[in-house]
Amino acid sequence: TRDVYTIGSPDSVVRVALDPQKLSGLGLSADDLVAALATAGQAGQAGILVGNDGVTPVQAGTFLADSTEVANLVVAVRGGRPVYLQDVATVSRGPDTPEFFVWHGDGSDVTHAPAVTIAVAKKPGENAIDVATAVLQRVATLRGTYIPEGIEVAETRNYGVTANEKAQQLIEKLMFATLSVVVLVMVAIGRREALVVGAAVVVTLSATLFASWSWGFTINRVSLFALIFSIGILVDDAIVIVENIHRRRQLSGDGYLELIPSAVDEVGGPTILATFTVIAALLPMAFVSGLMGPYMSPSPINASMGMVISLAVALVFTPWLCGKLLAGGHLDVNAAGHSAASPTGLHRWFGKVMHPFLAGPASRPNRHRLYIGLLAAILLAVGLVAVKWVVLKMLPFDNKSEFQVVLDMPEGTPVERTARVLDELSRVVESVPEVRHFQAYAGTASPINFNGLVRQYYLRSGPEQGDIQVNLTDKRERERSSHEIALGVRPGLAEIGRRYGASVQVVEVPPGPPVQAPIVAEIYGPFYDAQRALARKVRHLFDTTPDIIDVDDSTEAAANRFVVSVDRQKAALLGVSQADAVRALATGLRGQDAGYVHEGRERRPIPIRVELPVADQGNLDQALELEVRSVAGPLVPLSEITRVDQVPWDGVIYHKDLLPVVFVTGDMAGRLDSPLYGMFALVGRVDDSLPSGTQLDHLFVSAPDDPNRFAIKWDGEWQITYETFRDMGLAYSVGLILIYLLIVAQFRSYVMPLIIMAPIPLTIIGVMPGHALLGAQFTATSMIGMIALAGIIVRNSILLVDFIDAELARGETLEQSVIRAAAVRARPIILTALAAISGALFLLDDPIFNGLAVSLIFGMLVSTALTLVVIPVFYYAWRSR
Repeated sequence: TRDVYTIGSPDSVVRVALDPQKLSGLGLSADDLVAALATAGQAGQAGILVGNDGVTPVQAGTFLADSTEVANLVVAVRGGRPVYLQDVATVSRGPDTPEFFVWHGDGSDVTHAPAVTIAVAKKPGENAIDVATAVLQRVATLRGTYIPEGIEVAETRNYGVTANEKAQQLIEKLMFATLSVVVLVMVAIGRREALVVGAAVVVTLSATLFASWSWGFTINRVSLFALIFSIGILVDDAIVIVENIHRRRQLSGDGYLELIPSAVDEVGGPTILATFTVIAALLPMAFVSGLMGPYMSPSPINASMGMVISLAVALVFTPWLCGKLLAGGHLDVNAAGHSAASPTGLHRWFGKVMHPFLAGPASRPNRHRLYIGLLAAILLAVGLVAVKWVVLKMLPFDNKSEFQVVLDMPEGTPVERTARVLDELSRVVESVPEVRHFQAYAGTASPINFNGLVRQYYLRSGPEQGDIQVNLTDKRERERSSHEIALGVRPGLAEIGRRYGASVQVVEVPPGPPVQAPIVAEIYGPFYDAQRALARKVRHLFDTTPDIIDVDDSTEAAANRFVVSVDRQKAALLGVSQADAVRALATGLRGQDAGYVHEGRERRPIPIRVELPVADQGNLDQALELEVRSVAGPLVPLSEITRVDQVPWDGVIYHKDLLPVVFVTGDMAGRLDSPLYGMFALVGRVDDSLPSGTQLDHLFVSAPDDPNRFAIKWDGEWQITYETFRDMGLAYSVGLILIYLLIVAQFRSYVMPLIIMAPIPLTIIGVMPGHALLGAQFTATSMIGMIALAGIIVRNSILLVDFIDAELARGETLEQSVIRAAAVRARPIILTALAAISGALFLLDDPIFNGLAVSLIFGMLVSTALTLVVIPVFYYAWRSR
């Protein structure tokens, strides 16, 4: 473990509650008591005695051992009689005055139980599952000794269990995805061929896992998803090789050992090229910057390493295994089948479909209609975003086992009132049937969580601040997702917040990098008061914009403070320094630790705290009755040399990048449930609400260059969305350029790559309608799927074009070559597409990677079908011009 700390446990203290009247009657001041306590507890090593053939250490003085010794301490002598500390103060041993409250509730108690939270964090590189298990085992051994009877211990959050469940589920999905690919090959080609492909998958995955470990990746949710996502891609090379060996065997009837070299050679070139085009499409994603970089990098790096390994396996291991396993099999023409699904049947079908575009006087107009139809389909697919049938979002909410309720009361609220409001909020929370238990924290912060990394919730310690950590039942035991539950409790919690003038936010665990808030308006300007005034207007727009919830800002409520001013001239005449007056007042109100009690078994030193009684600390007049000693010796009451004024509390001024800024934050709910739409709706409303002639800059990328102009920098989820999609767009562009250069190097033509890459835009025809059909949001993972599709679709095009060139070299006509290429290469292309789809199917039920699965499934379905027709037609049009 790295860090272990507690929240909610009050410190032990020996409290010395001053009695100002008794002190004055005996001519003592608070400083006198502090000095007496400080000197009485002095002890140390005085040296050593050497003699009698030995060394004996000598300690001078003894520590104060308990509160009784403190109470019996002589602090002065009056009239020849000692004055004990207990004569002028009340000495007690117990917990410190509470400045925060923590309690636990599980929905079954009428009153909630006071609690102490123990938080345990692991070291980097340690296995969270092992650490969590060891901690729970240690807790079990402490029962009956350090944990006495009657003390309940509840495990509230265990991210080790969460990590283990996710890993187990994903490993199962990885196994099922691999099995589905093997079954697919068995149905399409044969049992022995399926065994070869299955062995190739196992070898490839094993080598890829080793390479991933060598790179420094751990087995976690992101890296396992990368492997599942890659499973369909990693098996492509083996499928193409095995299918071509099988096809050549059916055509020639020769033995496997004789035809394997030529069969591998036939598809080896395009397979190598296709592999590197997929790598070229995926690898640039590894350079996504910002907080999304660690999320993105495992997918392209794992997939790229896996592709290189799968190519080596396909060219070396797969042919060797084919020679071992398939050589003993017999040629079964009926099993191979010359039905409609065979090359002969496919040849007739593709000839019928392509003939209108290849021959006859109407072929050219038909091709033009095809081009226009494809372009219209692409535009219609993109238009689904414009009409909001497809919602854009950074990442969708995951189905987590927790959420948090964050409370901010008006400044100046005592912690007791904050605790009462938290208790009322917790009643709403515990009425939800899916809530397992919760922990409430008033005046202090709950243990740091994922949001706290950016929002710094762990620093919340004011009396007006609190939060509730809500833990849900296992997602397999409830019908509603955590996001639906959070949306359900928001209205009731918000109503309580409005009643008390408080800000109540329901904070969910983000699916990706956390941000300050989903929607953030950073308001800059030349004067901070003017910035605050503009922030109030912007907040009103937040409050009145549909579907924007959990609105808050960084301005503080009006609060007062008492300023106790020392009359320096009068104090100087009486021989009292301002420092003494300030120290005396601080001792009375805040307390001063004058020394420590050493009981011999405490974990931390127990302070001796000199202060006024708790009841008197709420009355400034009582504190001003304390006296300070003048230079001449007499005591002077603080009230005689001070004046009390009540003035407004100075508000906090926030800065970002050295510029003063005011924040207005919010979240988005409703049908769209994407902060991007709420933010852009606010942009227009801000302009409409300002007086005519007001100059206000809307900034979406960086902070203002001119600090003398009013500006709103829009931040939050928008900023990370912009940076991620910007980097992914650049990665997509770099990938396309690399693919183009690879194809140019292979085919020695600058036009041919354009034909081969033509199906890339066609993926949009499947991707966008697929998202609309399933009601899925287009997210960053959807973009990963589109980038992967670019490499996969180009692979199919390369196989087709390479076969057409081979047919033309054998003397076939152009029309027959393109038709035969589609018919012969249809089976490996469809098999590899179905392999990618089968792997993606196992990601559909995951909220985060659902977009990637939708992109792959629908993009592959549509683009594969179109590629088998469009590429031959495009090639024919180019060669016959």
